[in-house]
Amino acid sequence: MESTTLRRRALAVGTATVAVGALAIAGLTGVASADPAATSAPPVSADSLSPGMLDALERDLGLDADAARSRIANEYRAAAVAAGLEKSLGASFAGARVSGAKAALTVATTDASEAARITDAGARAEVVGNSLDRLEGVKKTLDKAALNKAPKNVPVWYVDVASNKVVVNAASTAAGQAFLKAAGVDSNLVTVAESAEQPRALADIRGGDAYYMNGSGRCSVGFSVTRGTQNGFATAGHCGRVGTTTNGVNQQAQGTFQGSTFPGRDIAWVATNANWTPRPLVNGYGRGDVTVAGSTASVVGASVCRSGSTTGWHCGTIQQLNTSVTYPEGTISGVTRTSVCAEPGDSGGSYISGSQAQGVTSGGSGNCSSGGTTYFQPINPLLQAYGLTLVTSGGGTPTDPPTTPPTDSPGGTWAAGTAYAAGATVTYGGATYRCLQAHTAQPGWNPADAPALWQRV
Repeated sequence: MESTTLRRRALAVGTATVAVGALAIAGLTGVASADPAATSAPPVSADSLSPGMLDALERDLGLDADAARSRIANEYRAAAVAAGLEKSLGASFAGARVSGAKAALTVATTDASEAARITDAGARAEVVGNSLDRLEGVKKTLDKAALNKAPKNVPVWYVDVASNKVVVNAASTAAGQAFLKAAGVDSNLVTVAESAEQPRALADIRGGDAYYMNGSGRCSVGFSVTRGTQNGFATAGHCGRVGTTTNGVNQQAQGTFQGSTFPGRDIAWVATNANWTPRPLVNGYGRGDVTVAGSTASVVGASVCRSGSTTGWHCGTIQQLNTSVTYPEGTISGVTRTSVCAEPGDSGGSYISGSQAQGVTSGGSGNCSSGGTTYFQPINPLLQAYGLTLVTSGGGTPTDPPTTPPTDSPGGTWAAGTAYAAGATVTYGGATYRCLQAHTAQPGWNPADAPALWQRV
């Protein structure tokens, strides 16, 4: 039997009003968040987006710079409006999504009398038959059944706010129906869709970049975090177990996994040693680092970009929230489904919308040559699970060298103490590098060990 768990939404008059008049579309000055776990964002502007993000949005979504800035601003506003309406609509709330080049917001409700409230808030109202609580209750029942016994040939299921149904992707209709029967859910609330997806955790093929586990496999850093005075980073649980040691991109000793959950969830965090300083940055892979200002979650349809150590920087859109996906190792719940491509080794890496951290790469299907579908573990539940604080709002250039920097003596024209301008080229260890950010070189920041400052050419 399906279970339905109603959200405990704040319905007081003070929180029921959606106030977004101060959030200008062209230059957003603040973002409200309904999620108490979200990290508050300082004032941000769509005009402050990094060139790398604008380039990737143009490449992957076909947006020019002006259209990209406008869309991001609209998406910030949509997130604030959706959060306020979710509170005020209460149990009748049936989900939110953005669509179209201008990211127009649609908010669904089961109560036709609430349509005017939605319209007054600046969104398009849609009256549907099923509340989000009801559909998530169905999905929760499916999740529980999958934990008891992983479904065969059923890789993915999620709440689809656009169709107002739970969607089960299966290799065949018969496989999907068998899953529904075993779980005991109402099939009228579910759409079974045939799918050839074969998702898997992206660290299953070993490589070299970002960080290395126990001297062998490779994954990608998600976001810098702290826990009290301890520095570290968030990443995917399938990348390592508690006690797994890591080396950084420079092959220097880095840290140890302190918490890890997989399957069920795909979350982990690594505590780093004193040689590693956390920065509120996401690697743009040659397009400039992206500053992390907070962790306000985006809605369905919003653009999102991913940074990973195998394929670099790619963008797409959020397709569904709170998705469940079955890998060969077991079922993962609570992930977000996206159209962003990824490949093995990208696991654990960052998903970010504008300046807002969204999550860490879990797995997916396809690749960045032919396209694919990927899933990320939302960052706020990860932070909450381990009592972590997201590192936010900082500069793009290191200010302190490592306490025990490596010896920089492989030969070449690069030299510590030299001021380099962006675009300058040097040689180091037999290779040529181009400077990405103006800085004065210091020991430990050599071109081979500082990818945020230098790109090999």
